[in-house]
Amino acid sequence: MKAKFLKFSMILAIAIAFVGCKDKADEANTSEAEAAAVSESTSKKYTVNVAESTIHWKGFKPTGTHTGTINIDNGTFNTNDGQLQSGTFSIDMKSINVTDLESGDGKENLEAHLMGTVEGKEGDFFNVTKFPTAAFEITGTKALEGDKTRLSGNLTIKGQKHNIAFPVTITNTDDMMTIESDAFTIDRTTWGVNYGSKSVFDNLGDKFINDDMELKIVVKAKKA
Repeated sequence: MKAKFLKFSMILAIAIAFVGCKDKADEANTSEAEAAAVSESTSKKYTVNVAESTIHWKGFKPTGTHTGTINIDNGTFNTNDGQLQSGTFSIDMKSINVTDLESGDGKENLEAHLMGTVEGKEGDFFNVTKFPTAAFEITGTKALEGDKTRLSGNLTIKGQKHNIAFPVTITNTDDMMTIESDAFTIDRTTWGVNYGSKSVFDNLGDKFINDDMELKIVVKAKKA
């Protein structure tokens, strides 16, 4: 009986792990920073519409998840023959917003902790007083199957720059261009965001936060 129970428990654990892996977004390919892409003199310029552009994020811990958004505060892109060629956008780290909690129910406390505006906890996560912006600059694009494009770019967070690559869908309608990524994950510790990481700190028990942070980027830009 005991052997059957152990066998069942093992099968159940494998099944849960399989489901968890299946539902998890793919990790972005991360490498050392690369040279930014350069546009041609004949390229068309697009300016980011910040009111319709955002970054969706999701953080994971044993007891659940937290979700939210971060604003994009400016950016430009260049195309050649309708193809995205180069570009960059700035991310307003002071706009970190938690969407899974209500005001007065921990929302403001979590936002303050993430931004580093709590005295003594400035460096736990993003320390927005010292690093008020993050940035992304395109280093390359590659056509994938279907309507997908592999977008590569340098992501700078807390003054640390690393290259990431992930699939996006790029659409052009009239004078508007939309760049929408698939959900993907990055290892936050690569950029020095180490709070609650089991890979950095020992003896955390179940009081840890996953290193993987999920992002989904939606950027809309208008032809200048």
